[in-house]
Amino acid sequence: QVQLVEYGGGLVQAGGSLRLSCSQSGTLIAAKIMAWYRQAPGKQREFVASITNSDIANYSDFVKGRFTISRLYTENTLYLQMDSLKPGDTGTYYCNAQFILQPGGSGPVGDYWGQGTRVTVSS
Repeated sequence: QVQLVEYGGGLVQAGGSLRLSCSQSGTLIAAKIMAWYRQAPGKQREFVASITNSDIANYSDFVKGRFTISRLYTENTLYLQMDSLKPGDTGTYYCNAQFILQPGGSGPVGDYWGQGTRVTVSS
């Protein structure tokens, strides 16, 4: 069973930085896409950034130029470097992994989520 655990959330002043990580276990197969989503209290979960297993990154417009997503395959870890943080970045950040069917059906298929890590940015 695939498991995802996020680390690195906390309280930071506007303009500061945080580095989030997501540790994946349960399979040796690399996810086709890994991504970060976030959710503020009372609001819908929204896309933040994603990265493919070819290291192609994509970012939401509201974090572009400030956040950097990366993967470390040897440790099955996903990262999100967050710089120039704003109060609007406050929320719970979730790690997501998308798997596709492998030949022989030997691996996981579908979406998996972590429990989230809280980020609070003060003004």
